[in-house]
Amino acid sequence: MAKAAILEQVGSLTIGEVELADPGPHEVLIDTKACGLCHSDLHFIDGAYPHPLPAIPGHEAAGVVRAVGSEVKTVKPGDHVVSCLSAFCGHCEFCVTGRMALCMGADTRRDPAAKPRIMRADGSGPVAQMLNLSAFAEQMLIHEHACVAIDKDMPLDRAAVIGCAVTTGAGTIFNACSVVPGETVAVVGCGGVGLAAINAAKIAGAGKVIAIDPIKEKRDLAEVLGATHTVDAMADNAVEEVMKISGGGVHHAIEAVGRQASADLAVKILRRGGTATILGMMPLDCKVGLGAMDLLSGKKLQGAIMGMNHFPVDLPRLVDFYMRGLLDLDTIIAERIPLEKINEGFEKMKGGHSARSVVVFD
Repeated sequence: MAKAAILEQVGSLTIGEVELADPGPHEVLIDTKACGLCHSDLHFIDGAYPHPLPAIPGHEAAGVVRAVGSEVKTVKPGDHVVSCLSAFCGHCEFCVTGRMALCMGADTRRDPAAKPRIMRADGSGPVAQMLNLSAFAEQMLIHEHACVAIDKDMPLDRAAVIGCAVTTGAGTIFNACSVVPGETVAVVGCGGVGLAAINAAKIAGAGKVIAIDPIKEKRDLAEVLGATHTVDAMADNAVEEVMKISGGGVHHAIEAVGRQASADLAVKILRRGGTATILGMMPLDCKVGLGAMDLLSGKKLQGAIMGMNHFPVDLPRLVDFYMRGLLDLDTIIAERIPLEKINEGFEKMKGGHSARSVVVFD
């Protein structure tokens, strides 16, 4: 039996009991120790993105391996691990061409005819696993290609946020954008993902790092994490300010909110040849575009799911960055809460004034 936050219907989570199956040949049973609250979870909770219900959200987690299946080679009981929603099969076109984050992960899920991984504790029916993980629970049962072992000296509450926010934000800097030292980077939106991108831009040696957000508290956090300049996203002259700071536009504009206006802003502040990277989960009817003059100026627009990560390699490196004092995860985490306060945590997220809340399990 495991306690979990279950999405029974759109709107809010209910604390209940579930039972997890025994690990299959390639599966790993993990005692969850911490899980961050991500805006992507909120999209499912609020119904903006559809998902079969009942389900357990949560995808930014760290824990300790309790048991492994007979064929598991990558982790063993007692290992400290971080999970990642981009479970990869290892043999599709995307995997073998080094784009693991694009893998659809079909071979990492149970056959629909098999016993579900998660059942209600009373046996009355299955509970859908969300994003390959369902981490708002005391235990997770996942494919071995959805987690990676990390240094046991790494605090697990901070390791958890690497699983999504940091992998997405930092991964975009290192993988999707390949930021060159000296280039100018602007980040639109200073939540967990945006702050991680700002921190990574500093690590990568960006010449100027411009943080753009309407909330002063978040702009202040961005400065702690490495922003050299900040701009109020709601200011009438926001574009002009960025153009002035950057000397004609930025090399990389990273959208980390998931709103039409912030994506459009990212495109507007590019210099000739610059790239706008959209990370946020925008409403499904949104479109972002480049105009004729943008195209003639060699500007580029791209998506970067989960920072286009190679998480079995990237995650241990990010842990090492933290252990060496390069990556500042302490500033990104605003509060630690018990599972019972998870709905309050998401209400706080809607207010938009703080960075990451992390559920901590005993």
